[in-house]
Amino acid sequence: MKKQVIAFAAAMLMTACVGVSILAIGGFAFFNPNGVQAANSPSQTASDPPPSSVSAAQQSQDQAQIQQLQNLIAQYQQREQQYQQREQQYQQQLQQANQQVQQAQAQMQQVQMLLAALQQRGIITVTNDGRVFINSGGGFSGEGGEGGEP
Repeated sequence: MKKQVIAFAAAMLMTACVGVSILAIGGFAFFNPNGVQAANSPSQTASDPPPSSVSAAQQSQDQAQIQQLQNLIAQYQQREQQYQQREQQYQQQLQQANQQVQQAQAQMQQVQMLLAALQQRGIITVTNDGRVFINSGGGFSGEGGEGGEP
């Protein structure tokens, strides 16, 4: 049994040494500022500039991109203004066209009322196919009309 205790103590001592050395190596690697970058992070190649100029170059590139996007926004706002003006013009044209249609409808109604009045008095005759005949002697004294009886 003494051999087993000595073997167990040796195994525990070796495990402790290995564990402490692993923790020490990990700690040094974690706190080392000059360490190697992780494999899944973007690495710095030989052609990349040093970190201090990367930030300046990146800032310059970001500013250029911001300016470009602001220009695009200004263009889109200008287009939107043009579209709104064009829509306003189209609304005015549509309103004018609607007024013209209403005037034409009013005139058509007047013409229809006039034709109905002339037809009631016997001055004209309107056939089913839309032809209009002026009746002779239908109520005018003086000038005779054209056409005659249908």
